[in-house]
Amino acid sequence: MMDGIINVYKEKGYTSHDVVAKLRGILRMKKIGHTGTLDPDAEGVLPVCLGKATKLCDLLTDKTKTYQAVLLLGQETDTQDTTGTILAEYPVNVTEEEVREAVESFLGPYMQVPPMYSALKVNGKKLYELARAGKEVEREARPVEILEIRVDSIELPRVTMTVTCSKGTYIRTLCYDIGRKLGCGGCMEHLLRTRVDRFELADSLKLSQIEELRDRGEVESHVIAVDEVFAGLPAYMAVPGDGDKLVHNGNPLPPELALRREDGEAEDQGAEQSADHSHRLSSHIEEGDLGKALFDPQKNIRVYDSEGRFIGVYGYEKSKRRYKPLKVFLGG
Repeated sequence: MMDGIINVYKEKGYTSHDVVAKLRGILRMKKIGHTGTLDPDAEGVLPVCLGKATKLCDLLTDKTKTYQAVLLLGQETDTQDTTGTILAEYPVNVTEEEVREAVESFLGPYMQVPPMYSALKVNGKKLYELARAGKEVEREARPVEILEIRVDSIELPRVTMTVTCSKGTYIRTLCYDIGRKLGCGGCMEHLLRTRVDRFELADSLKLSQIEELRDRGEVESHVIAVDEVFAGLPAYMAVPGDGDKLVHNGNPLPPELALRREDGEAEDQGAEQSADHSHRLSSHIEEGDLGKALFDPQKNIRVYDSEGRFIGVYGYEKSKRRYKPLKVFLGG
């Protein structure tokens, strides 16, 4: 069974769940999960976790994402995109300068009211289920952040823009909000996700390409190893014997039983590392509260056993002077 992440290009017409179901058939494995829903009409990057990497699904969902979207001005729909029923149409009497100013004004944090056609729940009911039943309920605005936003081209009534945003941002709603700000209404006509964290559009594979790779026995060369997702964290190896026993059983690891591991080292270096006390992990390494960002290199480390097998991510417990497992992958 493969363990890792494969960068899938979700094609138009598929749901994210469709992609997972088809991959289960292509790869002949059950333990597969996606990292964040893309609407059926949207296209682009959808990292999919395989095997032990399914423990990463919730972590990658939290990552920032980049989209290229086409905003159609002069039209509002019930779904906030062009797949929905038109609710209102307005003349588009705005200049390119006004459009750029309105788009760029959304840079930074803002309170966004989620659309009725979304999977969010209100009183136990998914909003899209209520919407399909003809009901509209009040939704509380939620804080989101537009980290980058730029206008790529303007051919009124269409505006193409690139947006990098935080988790929970609805690009459909951003289009609607820009249209409202311009006073002419707007909805999303097309959406392409170009990046999720380190996963780029240029490296994504369509399901048909993955099937071809399977037939040639080359799929694994396109699967990103679990520990590569945490490449920004310092890497340490447990010393043979007592260190290995602790990490193999999911126990905390004291600093004196861990040695610095340089990426690219040969896996079998136990004896050499045991003699190298200059690289021992010491208690004065940056300390932090558990529960903070798992990817914070000032507080957390990658831990491997003495044979180089990735165990998981550990965070420092200041009060007990030890590293405690935060997310364990070996044996999962």
